[in-house]
Amino acid sequence: MLLKELAYNLPPEQLAQRPLAERDASRMLLLDRETGEWGDRVFREFPELLHGEELIVVNDARVIPARLLGRRAGVRSEPHGKSGKTNREFLQAEIEVLLVRRMEADVWEALVRPGRKVGIGERILFGDGELEAEVEARGDFGIRRIRFRAQGDFEEILNRLGHVPLPPYIHRADDATDRDRYQTLFASHAGAVAAPTAGLHFSPPILERLRARKIEIAEITLDVGLGTFEPVRTERLEDHKIHRESYEISSAAADAIERARSEGRPILAIGTTVVRALEDAAEKSDRARASSSAAVVAAGHAEAEIFLYPGKTFRIVNQLLTNFHLPQSSLLALVAAFAGREKILNAYRHAVEAGYRFYSYGDCMLIR
Repeated sequence: MLLKELAYNLPPEQLAQRPLAERDASRMLLLDRETGEWGDRVFREFPELLHGEELIVVNDARVIPARLLGRRAGVRSEPHGKSGKTNREFLQAEIEVLLVRRMEADVWEALVRPGRKVGIGERILFGDGELEAEVEARGDFGIRRIRFRAQGDFEEILNRLGHVPLPPYIHRADDATDRDRYQTLFASHAGAVAAPTAGLHFSPPILERLRARKIEIAEITLDVGLGTFEPVRTERLEDHKIHRESYEISSAAADAIERARSEGRPILAIGTTVVRALEDAAEKSDRARASSSAAVVAAGHAEAEIFLYPGKTFRIVNQLLTNFHLPQSSLLALVAAFAGREKILNAYRHAVEAGYRFYSYGDCMLIR
């Protein structure tokens, strides 16, 4: 499939730059994945729109303040050259580091900007020097492998010096309100560098109404990573290599999913991150299964490698609540795979014409 087949036009003013005053005040487009028919709703109707037997699966990942603003230390460690010196002078330019994925206790993959001149061995200082990073390896598209040295507890320093990693299409600096509003009410496991944004719409009153109807909710964790921001750079979707993202499915969540499947109850994923984790787990289970009695979704930790685009099948998820996604993105490809490309693009065109707010702090769509 060609990437250009996932294009649509969106006026820039419909890119939501800030959250609404109330979490559950967003609009919601209700889409029938069989017929392609849609209806304009509001998210506050969500609990009553459900039939009651659904298993809702949410992502409880917590966003860390992954954006660090530092400066070049002015020197870079080097092997002895002809001069016999071990250090080379550099300008103390400002550097932005976006943590992407933890590799070891003090080693991260990160995006570095401007990254072109930040070479292996160069050091970056943050704050008053209580946090230092050294570049150990370079990768494609600005990725670096960075080792941190902290004068104290790394997490405490990161929480104090780091900024909320708002998506690049939000054209403003983060502020104090983003520390709360760019987290879902389910957020409990720190490690994500972007929010599972479909969960941002849930408020305490919404949860109370779901519990009053005895609708079951299961929690899993997928640490949202670079794949959320990384553009598709290939003409054909099939040639795109998607980034891995760590996820964990608890025994309780796996049991709830198996129980819902055996009872014929629909599984409603809150966001594409939940879809990716569950479908990846099912695909891995299919490969490893030695007998038909094995669990379709096994509990445990793994890395999501799956790339879902039109033509792919879904083993677990029957319904999906999701925000509106970037044109020609891997997330739009996933949603198009779930409901059909034409149906999704028609629904997106309606959302544009009806003035819906798009992307992370925007409105949402319930597909079932």
